[in-house]
Amino acid sequence: MASRRQNRQSPRSIDRPVAPSGQAAIFRNGRPEKYGLYDPANEHDSCGVGFVAHIKGERSRQIVDDSLHMLDHMTHRGGCGCEANTGDGAGILTALPYEFLEKVAVSDLGTSLPEPGLYGVGVVFLPRDAAERESCKQAVNRVIQEEGQSLLGWRDVPVDPDGADIGPSARAAEPVAEMLFVGAADGVDREELERKLFVIRKRASHELRGSDLREALLFYICSLSTKVLIYKGMLTSQQVPLYFDDLRDPDYTSHLAMVHSRFSTNTFPSWDRAQPNRFMSHNGEINTLRGNANWMHARQGVLQSDLFGEDLTRLFPVIEPECSDSGNFDNALEFLYHAGRSLPEAVMMMIPEAWQNHHSMSEAKRAFYEYHSALQEPWDGPASISFTDGHYIGAVLDRNGLRPSRYYVTHDDRVIMASEVGVLEVDPANVRQKGRLQPGKMFLVDFEQGRIIDDEELKDDVAGRRPY
Repeated sequence: MASRRQNRQSPRSIDRPVAPSGQAAIFRNGRPEKYGLYDPANEHDSCGVGFVAHIKGERSRQIVDDSLHMLDHMTHRGGCGCEANTGDGAGILTALPYEFLEKVAVSDLGTSLPEPGLYGVGVVFLPRDAAERESCKQAVNRVIQEEGQSLLGWRDVPVDPDGADIGPSARAAEPVAEMLFVGAADGVDREELERKLFVIRKRASHELRGSDLREALLFYICSLSTKVLIYKGMLTSQQVPLYFDDLRDPDYTSHLAMVHSRFSTNTFPSWDRAQPNRFMSHNGEINTLRGNANWMHARQGVLQSDLFGEDLTRLFPVIEPECSDSGNFDNALEFLYHAGRSLPEAVMMMIPEAWQNHHSMSEAKRAFYEYHSALQEPWDGPASISFTDGHYIGAVLDRNGLRPSRYYVTHDDRVIMASEVGVLEVDPANVRQKGRLQPGKMFLVDFEQGRIIDDEELKDDVAGRRPY
């Protein structure tokens, strides 16, 4: 666990490094490109992660407030450089706050929104240069039209860098944040729209990050979904609700909230590398990253999907450049998920139990892991992964169990999970159950069923769906 003292004495400097030739390193989006012994392909991080949720799926402002309180208490798990007010990154993921979104759509866009499930929303990081920002937005608008969906509008996300007192390095790389609203075409249901939003996001990201715009790397879609919404940045834990005015609005409610405080042990912080990612948050490192990424790239030539059809090639590369190890894991997870698997099943594929010599494991579960070992290599490393798609929220520990994950379940149907205890005050009389996640085990809440699903029950169900 990183201490406050370690963070203050971090050897990273806000001064730009000098390349071996004596020339200043080339910076894009506030971080250097490859030079000397530094290679962005080797990025890793170690962080604080947690979530608060109502098991029955009841939305409230309290869930959001509790999660921000949790994030504040994980300050010691986040990193900073020589500037105490420039963080390595922090953020929050919630379910879509429908009442809040309807309010701002009417006030800022001048229109009402379709019914929940028939529109998607996301926060987008854009260049500060007005001309380049408009070029990025027009490119996104064109992709939305080409994919047959409806652009409902763009909204300026109100931010307060002065009130949050963000540091000079964070300000130097600060993007413009805008909220994108996309409506479903006639006859498109929620799941089909979710896949279309995935295609839109991937196409726009590949096109703009590969362009010659001076600030193209400042284009980043934090999320674009009918289910979840993400606010994050190159911030400290305390700065998140101070920077994003939306998070302090009393109409902003949710039945779940996942938070993350980033400590980039050997990586450069940036606005886009802050977490949560689109489906998960990560405490730890992926040690097998290079092989995982290479194999995902190698398989692209033989991949097929009934759900995506000809759209499949537009999603390549699956593993995006400029990401951390956590970002690459998220790339693979969202691809498996949108291709038709449930989120727990995709997580089981990527972080399997130690099944080879587990003699007491059921034959059905062993067959599941053996079958998928030929399709997907384990993403191994000391990892605690929290994940959600709005339907589920859960956490899984790697097979070695080298990262802590503790949870509380209360009598009033709240579940609290974090990388350590003490992040949220809970009356002991209200605690129904508490424990720590075991190596290779999964902790899962199903909001539709309104209950916690036991690891054994969950995996037996997933493994029994097909004759592996």
